[in-house]
Amino acid sequence: MSTKKRNCWEFMKCQREPGGAKAAEKGVCVAAMDSSYGGINDGKNAGRICWAVAGTCCGGEVQGTFAEKRDSCTSCSFYRLVQEEEDTSNTGLKLFNYFSEDEKKFLASKVSCKIVAAGERFITQGDVQQTAYIIQRGACLLIVEKGGQLHPVGHLGRGDIIGIRSFLTGEPQSAHAEAETTMELWALDKNLFDNISKEDPELLEFLTELVASRFDSRRPTADRVIGKYMATDIIGRGGYSIVYRGFNTDLNMPVAIKMLRHNLAMDPDFINGFRNEAKTIAGLKHENILRIYDIEERFSTVFIIEELVEGESLEDMLRRLKRIPPKLSISFLIQLCSGLQYAHQKGIIHRDINSSNIFVQPNDRLKILDFGLSCLIGTEDFASFGTMAYMAPEQIQSEPMDQRTDIYALGITAFEMLAGERPFPETDPQKLIDLHLNCGIPDPADVVPDIPEILRQFIVKACRQDPAQRYQTVAQALDDLRPLADKLGIAGKRPTDEKINMTSLFIVYNENKQPAVEQLMQNLRAQAEELGIDLKAADLSDL
Repeated sequence: MSTKKRNCWEFMKCQREPGGAKAAEKGVCVAAMDSSYGGINDGKNAGRICWAVAGTCCGGEVQGTFAEKRDSCTSCSFYRLVQEEEDTSNTGLKLFNYFSEDEKKFLASKVSCKIVAAGERFITQGDVQQTAYIIQRGACLLIVEKGGQLHPVGHLGRGDIIGIRSFLTGEPQSAHAEAETTMELWALDKNLFDNISKEDPELLEFLTELVASRFDSRRPTADRVIGKYMATDIIGRGGYSIVYRGFNTDLNMPVAIKMLRHNLAMDPDFINGFRNEAKTIAGLKHENILRIYDIEERFSTVFIIEELVEGESLEDMLRRLKRIPPKLSISFLIQLCSGLQYAHQKGIIHRDINSSNIFVQPNDRLKILDFGLSCLIGTEDFASFGTMAYMAPEQIQSEPMDQRTDIYALGITAFEMLAGERPFPETDPQKLIDLHLNCGIPDPADVVPDIPEILRQFIVKACRQDPAQRYQTVAQALDDLRPLADKLGIAGKRPTDEKINMTSLFIVYNENKQPAVEQLMQNLRAQAEELGIDLKAADLSDL
């Protein structure tokens, strides 16, 4: 049975943790408030690596930065305790736990030994490493340099490997590595690594998962150059991707950059599906569907360049507000129906409509996200991927799906908006399957007595178990919802209402400038395409 690992305030008994006896009088220690180190050292927060946090309180005194307090911190009894615990940790992410004793001996005969002094920087952010290091003794901090400041973002000890990212992805290092104490390292060069990886594919898979886990840091991240894009900060995480805020360096245009996790990029089927998402949405141009601008394949993975939107997911909005008022709910449903009707007219069904895949902008305008599971209506792809709480019976049973599958999920989402909970709040997958297949949803009026009758009827009909009894198209659902929207004074665009603007541009030039003008037009067309703009050109030489 494992022993609970203590945080610094539990060990030092300073009583300045949240709710501590001295917190009200002297303030909560910053180590107790910094939650961004979650996962490091298996601790829940910075209380496991308090020495990396500036301004902590220790011995009754407020401390400075790690560089300023290094000597006192690394001689502290709590620091030594953490090192001992981590050196003997059985965490699956330590490289030495992967090898047998014979393999360790073989590896030791092939690598060179390197001694690093306390305070020495042995990996530099931005370098492409030809050497990775396995820690035999001591510990180090990973430090991101950003905006002229140094941000400690991680801590590694005995059995961990450092610098492997360049080996696997070819990408420059994302952080400095700086010794906390004197370190003994095994230096592993890239040629040896490549040879070992060829003989042991499972090692390559293990290290790829390790690199993928390190991309998930909650601390500041180094800026990353991805083709003509710059990724600056992580703004979202999902089971298969990480989303960065970024910008197009040519146009200085803000974008979102969705990166497929490296461990999943090793799966050919998964990476093809990720590419399919980009290709599918790239052809969809609707105000309620997130735009796709570009796709980049670099660093052993795929990046989808998307429209950057500000706001929150509907899931987060529900968590904050508990319920969405009927007037706002009907506005949301009109927008969702508008976006889905457009996609269905293009022959595409989403297959994963749910509150986490709906984004609410500050002006209450919606964007439908994540068409990664989408497929063409009428294809033979009957896979039951999706989010179980929203899945229609035919989707669960891997039967043919069409637009009515999306309508079912939309009905579940509408119930959730108005009631503050899904009709089947069960979390056990098998029980959820049984409820979707064998039980009709509860009457929304039983949960929300003041629900407008039109909304109640919409939810009940959209969530019929038999697809033949649901709305057959989103247009039918819109016909039922619009009278209530009109009554509540909600303006909603009809599909034919979308306004198209046109701007004329004349380029007047001498004939000897023709090659330069052709190059200019090529660049302009490429940039217009990224913005979703159709560029038309005509030869008006007689002017």
